[in-house]
Amino acid sequence: MTRKFGAAVLRAYESPFALEEVILHTGPADGEILVRIAGCGLCRTDLAVRRSAGRSPLPAVLGHEGAGVVVETGGPATGLTIGDHVVLSFDSCGHCRNCTAAAPAYCDSFSSLNLFGGREENAARFTDAAGGELAPRWFGQSSFAEYAMVPARNAVRVDPALPVELLGPLGCGFLTGAGAVLNSFGIGPGDTLAVFGAGAVGLAALMAATAAGAVTVAVDRHPERLALAERLGAAPLHAESAGLPDRVRRLTDGGARYALDTTGSAGLINDALRALRPTGHLGLVARLHTALALEPGTLDRGRRISHICEGDAVPGLLIPRLTGLWQAGLFPFDQLIRTYPLADINEAERDCDAGRVIKPVLIPEGTGRDGTGR
Repeated sequence: MTRKFGAAVLRAYESPFALEEVILHTGPADGEILVRIAGCGLCRTDLAVRRSAGRSPLPAVLGHEGAGVVVETGGPATGLTIGDHVVLSFDSCGHCRNCTAAAPAYCDSFSSLNLFGGREENAARFTDAAGGELAPRWFGQSSFAEYAMVPARNAVRVDPALPVELLGPLGCGFLTGAGAVLNSFGIGPGDTLAVFGAGAVGLAALMAATAAGAVTVAVDRHPERLALAERLGAAPLHAESAGLPDRVRRLTDGGARYALDTTGSAGLINDALRALRPTGHLGLVARLHTALALEPGTLDRGRRISHICEGDAVPGLLIPRLTGLWQAGLFPFDQLIRTYPLADINEAERDCDAGRVIKPVLIPEGTGRDGTGR
């Protein structure tokens, strides 16, 4: 069945997004579902395509923090039914060594499936109105659109009583920050965490750590983000504070046991390492674009550093945990969100770049509260 619908198309790395009619020429194949998108988070990974030096093929429909309602399925093997509310997360093959070891974020095919063109099968079925092919399924979703064709493996069923239009960022940005805390670090009561960069990922990490009973410190250069971090229970520190590592150590009783850097700044990464107590662990979530020079002494006394992808999460386990924390009032992710019509995606991008918004969520025109378009 041919389906025509609106989507935000990026045609050139330096161009604005354009709201266009696109065409899906077939229904779901085995193992796939078609989702009516109720809302999709705008993530810096989407915007990083502009700096990808041609590795991400264009034109494309981006978007990888989608949530909505299942309107078609590729059969009973999907485990989902029409009307299910779902959060969409990253793609993975499901059969490599890491996938079968419950580490899908480290799938052998992660880059090819998510970043550089998506799945190759049935790629030509998704076109623009003139019949020109669009790059297939960014992160298995391409959810800056009214509909997304998704492998059922990407989708996590959620309680239909939840505000589905706001849940998309739980599939990536909020999942990454909270997962770093709950999975990678295993933070518990009495632990200490310093987060460098109080954006969507960093604030999600702070909320998860507070929910787990940890003492938290937030480091950022935006006063309004520091004020929000303080309202969420963290001690705020400006990133340009003199003697920043010493200040963190004083606030964490001799040094943070864990630190999370979301900035990719070499200077702040070195500050984070110096702020750790002996045997402390620094996690990096940002992609580094230059060589990282570590200053002498930063890795002394058992301190260590690692990269964390997608919060080391199994989305089907972590997303229900996060919605449960939200329902209990312990993970107020909705306080980080500002919604925009999908047609205003370029305004949302400008606000994101300027630091005026923490997590933009794009709402397709005509999407109702239940994601069905009613």
